[in-house]
Amino acid sequence: MSRTKAAAAPATLRQGAQAAGVSTPTASRVLNGVPGKAGEETVARVREAADRLAYRPLAAARDLRRGRGDLVALLAPNLANPTMAALAAAIEAALRQIGTGIVLFDTHDDAVRQDEAIAAARALRPRATVFLGVVASPGLPVALGGQDRPVFILRRPPGARAAPFIGMDDHMAGQRVAEALREAGCRRLAAIHGPLYSSATSARLDGFRAAAGRALMAKDVLAGAGRDHLEIGAAAARALLRRGAPPDGVMCTSDLIAFAAHRVLAEAGCRLPALWGFDGGPLNAWVAPWLSSVVLPYAGIGAELRRWLEEDTLPEGGAILPFELQPARDASPCGAAAGRRYPSPTPRDEES
Repeated sequence: MSRTKAAAAPATLRQGAQAAGVSTPTASRVLNGVPGKAGEETVARVREAADRLAYRPLAAARDLRRGRGDLVALLAPNLANPTMAALAAAIEAALRQIGTGIVLFDTHDDAVRQDEAIAAARALRPRATVFLGVVASPGLPVALGGQDRPVFILRRPPGARAAPFIGMDDHMAGQRVAEALREAGCRRLAAIHGPLYSSATSARLDGFRAAAGRALMAKDVLAGAGRDHLEIGAAAARALLRRGAPPDGVMCTSDLIAFAAHRVLAEAGCRLPALWGFDGGPLNAWVAPWLSSVVLPYAGIGAELRRWLEEDTLPEGGAILPFELQPARDASPCGAAAGRRYPSPTPRDEES
């Protein structure tokens, strides 16, 4: 065999053990993360030898021993939404640190496609099935009660089922947006929202209503038809225009809704209101300097999921992470607001 071919051959576990000066079983336990079976010096020696030889454990054999794979199934409601892509990227970056990969499914917020994704994910025997957005579907109760180890991000599962959850206090975030607009001098407020089957959307709207008070009239709470946030924002903005001058402060329950609402209002040539959205993705600074936004804790969500997987426990209940108010770079007088960070689990959000 030529030296080139020999160099290309993957190292074996036995070769790694010999290089580290330990037995093959000891090397196997160290490299497969079995705790308490070797001293710190031995663990360091085995890992150094494995790195030097570019040894990698055979994933299929390891997965058979564990009874599940070293993958996470990630179900996103709409990968065309930049927020979902940013969340998936943050989660992938966090899980890569512990050697866990992701398999990504796009459910399109559709019950049938979600159930197809749940079934496909189950066949992979993942470490967890992570929902970046969830809708009610026949297969969801099976996932909640079986071995899928579901984790819900941003939206809680329908039906108030207890399940591991990572998100933020959306009710408080809605309140803070209304307070920022009123503090900036806005006197007539409006809200444009997506489908209310999302617990995050409904909590944001409820919080905004609570803090807006008489500045928000029922007729100025608008939802466009369908699930596409761009279409929702455009339809709602046209409805506002048909009533005359638009309000001077508008909360949109996503940045995409705000993008479309701004486009319609700007093309109409009217005085633009202060606009707030939710998500605070990296795209905003480049394409929407006029937009203020509630920034999701992208990195925090990935880190929290990684911690749960490292500890091999998915607690019942939730982790409520801090959010941040990000003021517009190019704001109207009603849009100015100081950047603030809000930590905050509250009983109200736990129940929403």
